[in-house]
Amino acid sequence: MLQQFIAPALSFGLSAAVIPGPLIAFLVNTSLTLGWRKALLVVISPLITDAPIIVLMTFILGQLPPTLLNLIQLAGGCLLLFVAVGAFRQFRAGSSINMARKDTATDASWQRVLLTGILMNFLSPGPWLFWAAVNGPILVRALEASPVQAFAFLVAFYGSFLGGLCLWVLVFHHARRVPARQLRFIILATAILLTWFGVSLIAAALV
Repeated sequence: MLQQFIAPALSFGLSAAVIPGPLIAFLVNTSLTLGWRKALLVVISPLITDAPIIVLMTFILGQLPPTLLNLIQLAGGCLLLFVAVGAFRQFRAGSSINMARKDTATDASWQRVLLTGILMNFLSPGPWLFWAAVNGPILVRALEASPVQAFAFLVAFYGSFLGGLCLWVLVFHHARRVPARQLRFIILATAILLTWFGVSLIAAALV
């Protein structure tokens, strides 16, 4: 029955899209400062990074060695702090707020935005652990049932996950219409979140 795989896929996808994390913080910041077009590049980044993660964690490794997980956390934390520094600079520069409103911001090319989203997703331990412990076993059972079941599971998961991310983009793209002072403090909040996630990942890697 397709339902036995589609229901959990939809549930997990929506949960991943709703619970705030590093990727969502970066997505919100990109929506506010660069507009919805470049934010959609962040939305599609999991489609690029998850394929090797799924293969490695579901069919090959099964689980991450502790040392490798620590290295991923450390690298991911450093990347988040780097992105947070850029967000703090955006907060301090009032001119970038005005540029973002007109969708004319050129301080970040689409290649840079997409690469940052890819690295952020690939260097976050969340997707690795999620596919090893949660989604991976379900995908294996679906594949044992039939390739159609496995395909339906993946479509349902990524449909709800990416759809949820698109809602973040929509909400915060329109949030740029608020007064510039309030918009700057929303950007500051995303910078603080990115810093928090980055410090948390580095601390977890070093403990």
